[in-house]
Order: sequence, then structure tokens, then C-alpha cells
Amino acid sequence: MHRHTPIKVRYGETDMMGVVYHANYLLYFEDARIDFLDALGFSYAERIEGAGYMSPIHDIEIHYKAPLHYGEAGVVRTSVAKNLPMRTVYRQQVYRAEDVSEGEAADGIEGDPGTEGTAAASCHEPQLREGATPLVDALVTVCVVERDTFKPVSLRRTFSDLYAKYAEIVEED
Repeated sequence: MHRHTPIKVRYGETDMMGVVYHANYLLYFEDARIDFLDALGFSYAERIEGAGYMSPIHDIEIHYKAPLHYGEAGVVRTSVAKNLPMRTVYRQQVYRAEDVSEGEAADGIEGDPGTEGTAAASCHEPQLREGATPLVDALVTVCVVERDTFKPVSLRRTFSDLYAKYAEIVEED
């Protein structure tokens, strides 16, 4: 399963060269991960923060291949690359908006049409155009911690329903 989250580059997100400042991709990724959880019916604000937890970045590997410029539209493509009891690794890639095929589902979800709890049953799943390559490619590892102590907790035990859903949709290489 993939979630395609649209982005539009604002002037304040660019550097002196007129391209997206590298750190701003982390903000796009964060928005896209929250969008991904929402698409699964698992609200970050309600289910994680509301229960007294947070999900900080543990590690990030990012490769910048080509820039987005002020005013350009892009898409962050998010999927689960690894589902571990204490960590989740997301693959997050940025593409130009025109690299997503016409007729995409309004909700931006791509996946198994039989997947319960997603809008993937739509007959028009978003697809990447033939030959599309990511402008930015990242593996973002997050964990879940107690808000008050910052002590890591097991996703498998604390949010077993989310862990089980990730087990169904993980796309390990």
C-alpha cells in the first residue's frame, strides 16, 4: 500500500538557489506519515498523542537526487518498508506531481483493492508514470515513546492493531 500526499512548494521553503531547502523535506515527510496513518483510520493526534505517546524520528537515510522549485507541485509517496516491534521504517519518496498518473483516486491511496479500512477499493488507483524516478528517496525510522518519560514502548504491544495492519501492508525489499 502506498499513500500519495500532495505538496506545493512555498517561497519560504526554498533557499537562495530557489530550490526546496533540504531540511524542509523532513516536514513534508512528517505531514505524509500523518496522512498515511489517517488513511488507515488511525489518527496520530487521537490514537497516539491522545493516549500519552509520541512517535519521534529515530533514524533517517535520505538521498537528494533532483530539486523541487518554488511554485512546483510534488507528491510524497509513503509506504511501510519494515515493521518491527520497536520501530517502523517508512519509505518516503518525493516525485513531481506530473509523475502521478491521471485519474488517480481523490484520496491518493494505492494498494490492494481488497484491503479493508482503506479507500484502495477505488477503481482509479494512483500510479507512477512509466520511468518516473524519485527526486528525493528516504528511509525514515520512527519509534513510539511515552510522552512524559520518553521511554520507548513496543508498537506491537501498545498499538497492536496498527502493528498488525503494518504487518499486512509492509513492502520489505
